[in-house]
Amino acid sequence: MGEITTIGLDLAKTVFQLHGVSADGTVALRRQLRRSQVLEFFGRLPPCLVGMEACAGAHFWAREMAKL
Repeated sequence: MGEITTIGLDLAKTVFQLHGVSADGTVALRRQLRRSQVLEFFGRLPPCLVGMEACAGAHFWAREMAKL
């Protein structure tokens, strides 16, 4: 299992679902996070590509993650 290079983030009201893959495409992460845990989790990760669904909340989370 390699370093996480890409994360898909499913935004929801209370629990977010994460799916991360390494450069070779193997699954490196499957996890659920509560809203309060998201920024702490991404703050500990090395920079990587994050894909989110297109919704109003995605703009907020993108701005917050860009600050990290």
